[in-house]
Amino acid sequence: MRLSFRPYDLQLKHTFTVAGNSRDITPVVLTEIEHEGVVGYGEASLPPYLGESQGSAVAFLRKVDLNRFSNPLLIDEIHAYIDSIEEGNQAAKASVDIALHDLMGKINNQPLHELWKLDAEKTPITSFTIGIDNPEVVKQKIIEAKGFKVLKIKLGKGDDKKMINAVRSVTDVPLYVDVNQGWSDKYQALDMIHWLKDKRVVFVEQPLPKEQIDDMAWLTQNSPLPTIADEAFQRLPDVAVLNGVYSGINVKLMKSAGLYEARKMITEARALDMKIMIGCMTETSCGVAAAAQLSPLVDWADLDGNLLISNDVFEGLEVVNGKVTLNNLPGIGVRKISKE
Repeated sequence: MRLSFRPYDLQLKHTFTVAGNSRDITPVVLTEIEHEGVVGYGEASLPPYLGESQGSAVAFLRKVDLNRFSNPLLIDEIHAYIDSIEEGNQAAKASVDIALHDLMGKINNQPLHELWKLDAEKTPITSFTIGIDNPEVVKQKIIEAKGFKVLKIKLGKGDDKKMINAVRSVTDVPLYVDVNQGWSDKYQALDMIHWLKDKRVVFVEQPLPKEQIDDMAWLTQNSPLPTIADEAFQRLPDVAVLNGVYSGINVKLMKSAGLYEARKMITEARALDMKIMIGCMTETSCGVAAAAQLSPLVDWADLDGNLLISNDVFEGLEVVNGKVTLNNLPGIGVRKISKE
């Protein structure tokens, strides 16, 4: 197997603002694994707050030697090897994992979801994300999101009620709320969640800083809405640790090091009766389509990262009437296109 990779910058359609930062681009590294003329595609999305960069991802990928494996279908062995090279580097590892799974599907001439015996009809609706902005820009973003049956609203910069009221002035669709650790006081957070419940909010994602574990457990116990772990949740061992601290988890391939571990996370979370969301960073259709292969297994989806960029280099994943739609293309279900 031959691994190749290159940096690429995603251009965002709008400045993307969350509680802790704003950005106009998201750096990624695009990967390919070729085996006997068949090519699998992968991606590492590298928003700066995660602590990885194009430089660190490329440095990691240079250490990966897939020539030691003659069979690309030895997923268990290859995953163990990739994970053992160096700690961290979750997104870089995910870029290899995604390409490997895409290759696996293509070798078997089947979509991944069919290989895993998942029902494509059971995909959830996906939210469309609205970053923090002034009310007029928020309203314009919502107009652009026409057709989506649920919106994900970023909060956590102090003008939260103004944000929600701006949204509610133009739409009555259900809302997911993501605070990105932007609140700090558990009592104020609980008051805010009660207010949000009356605004047709479905759940609240990462309301408190990830270090405030005891406060978060108290908030979850008293909250009228489910609480979802994002920044607090990274790899498989975190599922058991966060059981009872949050109502559920947000599984993202860039945190889980790819599809291999993400499937295990979902299985364990289900066994613990936790809620499950499948999410993404701002990514090309490659990364988002890979995550979508797991979407029949989850309660909620936030798979819009490719819709927030203007220079996608893949096509294949579609959202139809607000619903994630899986196609019949082998592997993760994307084709490479030229928009460079």
